[in-house]
Amino acid sequence: MGTQETFVSHLIELRERVSRALIAVGVFFVILFIWPGSGAVYDFLAMPLMQALPDGTKMIATGVITPFMVPMKVTALAAFLLALPFVLYQVWAFVAPGLYEHEKHFALPVVVCSTVLFLIGVAFCYFFVFGKVFTFINEFSPKSITPAPDIENYLSFVITMFLAFGVTFEIPVVVVLLVRFGVVSIEQLRLARPYVIVGAFIVSAIVTPPDVLSQFMLAIPMCLLFELGLLVARFTGKRKDQEAPTEESKPAE
Repeated sequence: MGTQETFVSHLIELRERVSRALIAVGVFFVILFIWPGSGAVYDFLAMPLMQALPDGTKMIATGVITPFMVPMKVTALAAFLLALPFVLYQVWAFVAPGLYEHEKHFALPVVVCSTVLFLIGVAFCYFFVFGKVFTFINEFSPKSITPAPDIENYLSFVITMFLAFGVTFEIPVVVVLLVRFGVVSIEQLRLARPYVIVGAFIVSAIVTPPDVLSQFMLAIPMCLLFELGLLVARFTGKRKDQEAPTEESKPAE
């Protein structure tokens, strides 16, 4: 009976945490919808492309409700990114009571660093990569063609690129975790460096547009972040105390 009550209490707490996270996203969505408005949010997202296109060029919408729905999706995405720290706090508050003390001390920095690195990857993609790539593509396009990008296709492209660069910037965290928990050693990762470089270019060729510039702009950060992960892993290292936690260090039930 006690186990069943504990399970139900966990479900109730999970529901409350999820509800709070959704409310936070909803609050930011309403704020952005009121000011500056969903149209302005989409214009901000499309700014790198519009600056690279010839003057007077506008994007098109092929669907009947696309001009309304796509900016709403972008606004929801922006609201989620703004509410991400609070959402992750709710996740942390739910799982923290079940962790040992040494796990809490290590898990919280991992969550914070992962969030910061993901947002840095998204910002790097938007403020640096997009401008270079769109300008490169526009300069090599035939002059007899008038570009007219579709707003829905552009949103899909942006989400793919954001995820690609956001996940790429998580490489240092992955390397540190692999070394920390003894899956691989720093020496093994160093020996695997040539394979990592080849894999970085293969992955970048798959997830980025078929142009050399964007592939290099993803592959090179992947290699540099791998080296950064090796550097940080030297200071964290494998946890020396591998023995089971004592009763005093266990979380309270």
